[in-house]
Amino acid sequence: MPSVLSVNTAAELTDLSGLRTGIDKRPSTDPLAVRAPGPRKGGLGSGLVGDSIGNDRHHGGDDQAVYAYAREDLDGWQAQLERPLTNGMFGENLTTTGVDLTACLVGERWAVGSDGLVLEVTSPRTPCKTFATWLDIPRWIKTFTAAGLPGAYFRVISPGAVRTGDAIDVIDRPDHTVTIGTVFRALMLEPDLLPSLAVADALPEKIKKQITRRAGG
Repeated sequence: MPSVLSVNTAAELTDLSGLRTGIDKRPSTDPLAVRAPGPRKGGLGSGLVGDSIGNDRHHGGDDQAVYAYAREDLDGWQAQLERPLTNGMFGENLTTTGVDLTACLVGERWAVGSDGLVLEVTSPRTPCKTFATWLDIPRWIKTFTAAGLPGAYFRVISPGAVRTGDAIDVIDRPDHTVTIGTVFRALMLEPDLLPSLAVADALPEKIKKQITRRAGG
């Protein structure tokens, strides 16, 4: 049964080589409210109440309100890197179990828990300097990109609370085949795939503009 293994927040910002970041997320034992945070700049940052976003130029906002990463993928990285990776260590708000995030369709909607929370899949995470600095792994951006296991961002369709153990129920899937994995490959490795993403209307506007440019529109 797909479910939320842990809910993770960064109550305080961390200073990494001069960068202020909320990537250091720790599991919460309390239910946390989730709502649409508004625009990236000038909004509330994260969709989770009490969470922190350090760089609102590249992170947070409605299209990246919630970030999820699968425990199964963390376990794979843990074995490969030969180091422990706790829930939240990839900066994810939700550590999930029982769901293949890479295979999720853009625009797919999840009902999470019993408090009315509905999330919509928007896009993959693309690795950045902060992520590499935080984990302190040589060539991490290249390694993470090659693996093609980016996790997924969500927008909030209906607000509600989320807690550890909440069930994840996929309540709607679009009629295209554009997955998180496909979008990640198009953005990071295979730009010729970009025009094929145009059928995924739930993609963020930033990615839609990249698609238009690639298609020569």
